[in-house]
Amino acid sequence: MSVRDAAIRDSSTRDASTRQLPLDLPPVENRTRADFLVGPANEPALALIDRWPDWPARAVAITGPAGAGKSHLAALFAEASGAPVLPAAQLTRETVPAVLAAGALVLEDLGEGGLDEAALFHLLNLVGEQLAHLLVTSRHLPAALAETVATRDLASRLRAMPAVRLGAPDDALLAAVAVKLFADRQITPDEALIGYLMARVERSYAAIGTLIAELDREALARKRPLTRALAAELLRKQTLSGPDDDGDDSRDVDERD
Repeated sequence: MSVRDAAIRDSSTRDASTRQLPLDLPPVENRTRADFLVGPANEPALALIDRWPDWPARAVAITGPAGAGKSHLAALFAEASGAPVLPAAQLTRETVPAVLAAGALVLEDLGEGGLDEAALFHLLNLVGEQLAHLLVTSRHLPAALAETVATRDLASRLRAMPAVRLGAPDDALLAAVAVKLFADRQITPDEALIGYLMARVERSYAAIGTLIAELDREALARKRPLTRALAAELLRKQTLSGPDDDGDDSRDVDERD
């Protein structure tokens, strides 16, 4: 029995009229190669990771929206290369030699939060001097980030940095991502639940992630399994379903979970 199921079972033994606060159980994100879901939107980025060390440049970037898989790809590169993973906002000039000691580095979320421009410029120089490899992840293309920095030479380096952008998911990939996000929360969804959500969710990684987190939290609070019937009820109550809802959910809430 999973921790989540145990929490539902234990809370169900209490007074059923009391709405319990859900336990704060963060999802366990699995970032192995087997857990990476491949589709047309991310095949070029995965191919870049697989090509290492035969990259088009010593420093490359993978960009895309939140939830698209940048950190998962970065974890695959880190495992293959032995690279440490460092948030870009934590990079300082003094620590550059140490973080590049392994000959490779993942610099995550460039453009989110503060940036020490001198440190980044020093890092890019050292990557070239030491024949090391740098993987940058960001929501923005390096050329766009170049427009936000004051250091002219750094802007030039960013404009020249090769980048692969993660595209929007197709229906098959988005459904597979939903199944993985449920699995990260120790939930095994049935096809009816996945199909129901796919017909109503915005076509983005962030939207499906937010929706599943909210549904899981509410299901735990109600001490009920997360089924299609409960999802229909919660979506109506929270007005999370779009205006194109087909209106056939009246039968869902009457079904047994």
